[in-house]
Parts: sequence; C-alpha cells; structure tokens
Amino acid sequence: MHRFDYSEILGDIPPDIARLMIYIKEIRSREDARRANCRQDYGRLERIARLASVKYSNEIEGIIAPDDRIERIVEHGEYPWNDSEQEIAGYSEALDLINTNANGLKFECGMILYLHSLLDLTDYGGGPFKDVDNVIVSIDRFGRRHIVFEPVPAEETEYHMEQLCQAYAELSTQGYEPLLYIPCVILDFLCIHPFIDGNGRTSRLLTMLLLYREGIDVCRYVSMDEHISLTKPGYYGSLRESSEGWIDNRWTYFPFIRYFLRTLLECYRDLEARFPLADGKDEAIEALHRMSDSGPSGITLEDIDEEIRDHRKGKEGKSTR
Repeated sequence: MHRFDYSEILGDIPPDIARLMIYIKEIRSREDARRANCRQDYGRLERIARLASVKYSNEIEGIIAPDDRIERIVEHGEYPWNDSEQEIAGYSEALDLINTNANGLKFECGMILYLHSLLDLTDYGGGPFKDVDNVIVSIDRFGRRHIVFEPVPAEETEYHMEQLCQAYAELSTQGYEPLLYIPCVILDFLCIHPFIDGNGRTSRLLTMLLLYREGIDVCRYVSMDEHISLTKPGYYGSLRESSEGWIDNRWTYFPFIRYFLRTLLECYRDLEARFPLADGKDEAIEALHRMSDSGPSGITLEDIDEEIRDHRKGKEGKSTR
C-alpha cells in the first residue's frame, strides 16, 4: 500500500529544478507588475485561454470537435450535437467553476467527485470512484497493447483518495513550496487513477485549481492544457518515470516535477510574449484590439502572432516608399 511521503522535496533539490523555480519566480514578479496596467487586455487573453483549455484538454484524450463548434458551446451555450460535444460542454462547465470559485473549492473527495461528475462522460458517466480495477496501457505501432502502470485497486481507491486529501491539507498549511508539492499531489492522483474514465482531464482541472489557490493563475491567461498537448511525449514520459515503483514506495517525484515546472515556465514565457514592447507600443495588445474589432470569431495565439507579422510587414512596406 502506498505511503504519502513528501520528504523528498524537503531534501536536496536537483539544480535544474531549483533554477526552474527561480526563473518562474522572476517572471512572475514582472507579470504581476504588468497586470495592474493591462486589466482589459488580460480579460481578452482569458477568453482565448479558456477556449484553448477546453479544446486541448479534451483533444489529449481523443475528444475532438471543430473550433467553431467549441466556441459556440463554450461561449454561447449551444446544445451539444454528439457525445464528443457533450464531454466538451462538461469540461467547460467544470473549468468555469474553477475560474470563478477556486478559493471556495476545497481539495477533498466530495469536491473531486463533483468536479468529475461535471465532465458528463458518455461511456461511463461521471461521479463515483471506480468499482472495477483498471490499468493504463499503451499501444505500439503494431497495434499491440502493453500495460504501462497498474493503479490502485478499486477496493482501495476511496482510502487512498482520503489519504491524498489529508496529505494535501498538511502540505498546504505547513510551509511546503507550492511549486514542488502541487505536481506531487497531481502525480499521486494519477497513480491512484480513481475513475474509470476522465482521470487525465480531472487532473488538469485540479492542477489549475491548486495553482489558483496559491495565487499562481497564469493558466487563466495561457492554456497549460495546450502546452501539455504539444509536449505529450514529455508529459507521458515524466509520468512513466515518476510512477515507476509508486505503489511499492520506491519512486521519485522529480521527473514529473521537472516536466511540470518546464511547462509552467513556458506558460509564463508565452504570456510575456503577448506583451512585447516595440516603438513604445504593445504589439500583441494592439493586434488583439484589431482582431476583436473585426468580428466575434475565435482568436488563437497563432492568430495573434500572424496578425503581428502582417502588421509589421505593412509598416515596413510603407517605410520603403
């Protein structure tokens, strides 16, 4: 039976992980100072990130819908047309709950069950913990299945979830570093794998919740789900490394902590790139204004980058005449 022991993050931290933490804290200080002057623009970025999180967190699990349908479901509340859209609508509802009431949501079994129930999963339903054992498998290029990890048995799931919630309560009140203990808690959740379906999406929602509760809300403005989707081999590789030996208490959190911090840092860098200064003006925000004025269609970070490039080319063309 697993023992929830976090002494590893109280000892010597690998130098690269310590550097990542320093970089994140430095960039956070710049971001906090900038936000006070750009509140309206952060609101626009929040809309983009919300759509991206709903899209990519579901896409990681093979749940796909056209961008225009995702926008209509998320922003206009349109009724889902099929099972995939039903799950997308459920994730959107769960994400909105976290975005609007993170401090009112306690990390406890009842809240996690409720959050999972909002996902409205079509194959298994959302809500109760698993009642049958499950395994995590991979499929090779020949179509053969391989067991990657055997989570906690169904009969022990509720006990392990209660232990995890108690461990989090201790971690969050005893001076542990949030940038270290949050990925530990998420890894433990994924190793328990308490549901038949929806564990990955629930874990990403819980990641945002725990970050928000520590005042780390970059994921509100840049989708961490999108960054995970773009780096899936690293995501699953770090999970595999850190989960090895977990059930027998012979594991290490550091591979997953490393991936988590790298991804969080990339979110901050992505956000900072939305606000580059050129000629004393903020190009990303000007682009966001122009695109918002042109119509109600969805705007992605790639759209903003393209708009900035096109605008620069236009200015260069005028200057050469």
